Amino acid sequence: MTGNVQLVNWDSFSQARADLGANFVRILGYFREDGVKSVARIEEAMRANNAAAMVIPAHTLKGESRQFGADPLGDLAETIEMSARACIERQDTPTTILEHVVALRPLFEETLSLLERESNPLVERRPVFGRRSLAG
Repeated sequence: MTGNVQLVNWDSFSQARADLGANFVRILGYFREDGVKSVARIEEAMRANNAAAMVIPAHTLKGESRQFGADPLGDLAETIEMSARACIERQDTPTTILEHVVALRPLFEETLSLLERESNPLVERRPVFGRRSLAG
């Protein structure tokens, strides 16, 4: 989906990890929980043609994404937030935001996967060689 776009600014991610220290994994867990809720709320608001209901979850997702260096996700959330605010001002339905909302969940899931893999490298990097299958 992302082509050549770097989904995570690893310098920002490393800085957040250093700043948060022992709290890092717990706060990343909050990002997961809040992000899942924010994406769902934005999608629900889109289905209801309710621009006002998109603003807060998009704003929340924007800030939390940028905290972890997930700049493309933060930028997409900001686009949704600002577009929703413009719709409110124009008293218009958010039909122009649809393409952004459709792109949000896959970008969130792909970004979250990278963040979680990087924050728990032992899970992903265990050697598979020589392991016995439990299936048979």
